[in-house]
Amino acid sequence: MKSLILSFILIVLYTSSTAQDFKGQVVGTDNKAISFVNVYTINNTKHVHTADDGSFVLKEIKQGDTIKFSCLGYETTQYVVSPIKKEVIIILKKNAVLLADVIIKEEIDALNLFSNVNLKSAPVQNAQEILLDVPGLMIGQHAGGGKAEQIFLRGFDIDHGTDIGISVENMPVNMVSHAHGQGYADMHFLIAETIDRMDFGKGPYEADKGNFATAGYVDLKLKNSLDHNEVKVEYGQFNTKRMLGMINVLNNEKQKAYIATEFIATDGPFESSQNFKRSNFLARYNAQLSPNDNLSISASHFTSRWDASGQVPQRAVDNNLITRFGAIDDTEGGETSRTNVWLNYTKVIGKTSYLKTNAYYTAYDFLLFSNFTFFLNDSINGDQIKQAESRVMTGGQVEYGSTQKLLGKHTNFKTGVGFRNDRSKNNELSHTANRKTTLEYYQLGDVDETNIYAYAQAEIALGKLIIQPGVRADELTFGYKDALATTYNNEQQSAFAFSPKLNFIYNYSNDLQLYLKSGKGFHSNDSRVVLSQSQRKNLPGAYGNDLGFIWKPRNNFLINAALWQLYLEQEFVYVGDEGIVEPSGKTYRSGIDFSIRYQPKPWLVASADINYAHARALETNEGEAFIPLAPNLTMAGRIEVIHPSGFFGGWRTRHIADRAATENNAIVAAGYTVSDANVGYSFKRFDLGCNVKNIFNTQWNETQFATTSRLKNESEAVEEIHFTPGTPLAVTAFMRVKF
Repeated sequence: MKSLILSFILIVLYTSSTAQDFKGQVVGTDNKAISFVNVYTINNTKHVHTADDGSFVLKEIKQGDTIKFSCLGYETTQYVVSPIKKEVIIILKKNAVLLADVIIKEEIDALNLFSNVNLKSAPVQNAQEILLDVPGLMIGQHAGGGKAEQIFLRGFDIDHGTDIGISVENMPVNMVSHAHGQGYADMHFLIAETIDRMDFGKGPYEADKGNFATAGYVDLKLKNSLDHNEVKVEYGQFNTKRMLGMINVLNNEKQKAYIATEFIATDGPFESSQNFKRSNFLARYNAQLSPNDNLSISASHFTSRWDASGQVPQRAVDNNLITRFGAIDDTEGGETSRTNVWLNYTKVIGKTSYLKTNAYYTAYDFLLFSNFTFFLNDSINGDQIKQAESRVMTGGQVEYGSTQKLLGKHTNFKTGVGFRNDRSKNNELSHTANRKTTLEYYQLGDVDETNIYAYAQAEIALGKLIIQPGVRADELTFGYKDALATTYNNEQQSAFAFSPKLNFIYNYSNDLQLYLKSGKGFHSNDSRVVLSQSQRKNLPGAYGNDLGFIWKPRNNFLINAALWQLYLEQEFVYVGDEGIVEPSGKTYRSGIDFSIRYQPKPWLVASADINYAHARALETNEGEAFIPLAPNLTMAGRIEVIHPSGFFGGWRTRHIADRAATENNAIVAAGYTVSDANVGYSFKRFDLGCNVKNIFNTQWNETQFATTSRLKNESEAVEEIHFTPGTPLAVTAFMRVKF
């Protein structure tokens, strides 16, 4: 008996002594680090992702264990541990984007696979359109190309970002208390070809996502280095031109740096030229300071200016006063610029912990002229308004993560603290004439808004079940100095939001993941609204639930389906004649999401997304429960081809159904179905091709509103649809040189 006990103890001691940390780095054949690679054992649930520098640490690995390395766009590689080395270098070869390489259970939130399959397999055209890779998300432009796009998702007319949190490597894109609208998210400062991947989620379920992340969030990651230098030139209809240059400055094992620049100009399809011009610049530096320290520094600058024909009243077209591409007031337009500097630093602490730090600085200027109501309020000069501001945004965050044992199970913890401060000077809403003369100030003052927050989240693995409890706390301080007040008054008010989260993910097999998500999020009100209407909720909560699955029934077929619901304590309503956003009452939404990705050939990927939402206001008069412009049915389908012969091409069709434009559904916003295509051929160092917008030349309204307006010759005001016409058939040719 004693010998048996002694043998057992020796076996335990031997097993413990041979189980060690397995660590290393994953690189490509060009010796460049590959981030976000799945690293996992084939015989248990142990898994990690590589960091930005390609490094990884897998706990308690023994000799004889088989480790897999998989990443979209690379060949899956296996490594048998025998014996355990101090550190290994794994080299992955580039490959076509293959659904066969997708292992669902190794993704904590496998939903991101759907967007990244599209992003890796399709050519990128512009930064804002990358949002279309989020299943169920639609966008629309309605101000000459320079204004942030209108966003639709999960039964929300999000306007320009009120209910979706958008960031770039943890630097916020959304602007609080913006001159045009709360949460305004202009992504035009990004160069599309520099985007590496997208992290997104629907609903308020992530503890590290705060303000505006109610319908969902999107966080974009940029490339640390370029696969090659390149110059690209595009030319198309409506005097459209685009020039792009991207060059590696440093590219060795320890340091990588590149610069990218872009210039775009177009007159647009309108009778009055858009005179649109935009220039972008990005510089990015990444350094492996030591085996445990990685630093990334980025700087960008963008400027944009444009003219716009504004929203067209339907009656003016019906009565032949103007064409669809004409204008009642063609003096609309604007200018904007944004300069960013941001830093990300990751330090590995010991064998089980890390520390991530990020900081950012943004200087931003905005100027916009609009005329929604024409001559409703001023029959002589018209109703043109000016919205303007100059902003400085600063912030930072520190996150600590660790892997520990809880009840004998490996548990990942992360906790973070951070702050953000926005100072918007001369935040203005005024009545102007011909973009020259200020007739009257409606609002003018300085906004000073600060958000201090902390969060914590755990990931507890209980066999196939993963439990993710989390909590977040936010304190916002709203400040406003009214320049129009007769006496000095620096108003301030604070509000607090507590946001618990609880998610369950069940990995039934390598090919099936079930999930139940629940959580509370919030969006903030504009500082001016908070201080003028203190009886309203300053940080209205959003309570959501998702029940769904991600299934891979075949090696080349991926399905996601989910039932969801979301309750908001307060909704926002856009007031067109004043050009501001005001809070309203409670709302409830529920719906179904369904997405598929299919790859019949390694060079052919097809996808389809169908999204239904039922959105209603809860505090309304009878028959007035519709939420204006809330989409009820959206569909999108695409086919992408990247053939080994060099031929590439794609087809994308998107559809949005008719929807209510007013609370009583008396005015309906017409739906549309639009298709775009691209085709080209890739030589060794050259790409030639063309992009075709609206290939069937469909007559469609890109954005539309029910607005009360009065034309110059009218005695009475009329409420009806005002729209921005969608782009007609447009062809753009391009040539890319790689070196």
